[in-house]
Amino acid sequence: MLPRILIIGGGFSGGAVAKLAREQGFPVTVTTRSDAGEGAIPFAQAGQALDAATHLLVTAPPTQGIDPFLAAHGQALPGALRWVGYLSTTGVYGDRGGAWVDETTTPNPGQARSRSRVAAEEAWRAACARCALPLDIMRTAGIYGPGRSALDDLRAGKARRLFREGQLFGRIHVEDIARAVLAAMAAPPAGVRVLHLADDEPAGPADVVAYAAGLLGVEPPPVIPYEQAEPTMTEMGRSFWRENRRVSNAATKQALGIAWRHPTYREGLATILRDGG
Repeated sequence: MLPRILIIGGGFSGGAVAKLAREQGFPVTVTTRSDAGEGAIPFAQAGQALDAATHLLVTAPPTQGIDPFLAAHGQALPGALRWVGYLSTTGVYGDRGGAWVDETTTPNPGQARSRSRVAAEEAWRAACARCALPLDIMRTAGIYGPGRSALDDLRAGKARRLFREGQLFGRIHVEDIARAVLAAMAAPPAGVRVLHLADDEPAGPADVVAYAAGLLGVEPPPVIPYEQAEPTMTEMGRSFWRENRRVSNAATKQALGIAWRHPTYREGLATILRDGG
């Protein structure tokens, strides 16, 4: 029997998963803020769609630690479900001073939004344990892809090459998120599994912007020390720079039996440009 997939949240990541799943012939329903698009329904109808779903992917963020799907439909689990995936964030690890974290590292969130994610993860752990459902908690690094990359920032004149000694960020191409989700569905865990959707090379933003400029054949913007730029940044922007960690993905790739199609930002940006992005 083909998996019947319900995706809660049809944004950038959810949309990419839905696209790849449909290309592989799977029936997919996606909840969105409107009912526009193929297989899309309003969130209010998610409970009805759950009745037919065998695989559930949750990409919608929590509000103050409350997962919207669990709050509305948690009592209807498990239904016909055979697998649940929860798209979280590597932000749950907080600041590690540039040290590596792996799939066994205990979260230590430093931001309110990351504490909210940990609370939602725990709620899903409890719900799936109650129903004896396999759960994949998929913690993503910074997500980029067509329409959302340094190439777009450069074209829009918004790119800045901020530099801070030793500061690195992890990334993941949205296509690799989709591939990882479908691989996880095909090989579900016995209980709860933590997966890291992060590429192979954490890198500084200045390097990424410079490489994107090279692909476009334009002069990269000048390097700006972070300390000089900080007063002009939003609080959200500053919050990302307060944390520095490197995210290992070795156990994830071994568990799923995959290699990233875009193992670093170089391959990812080149693919986006080649495909017209």
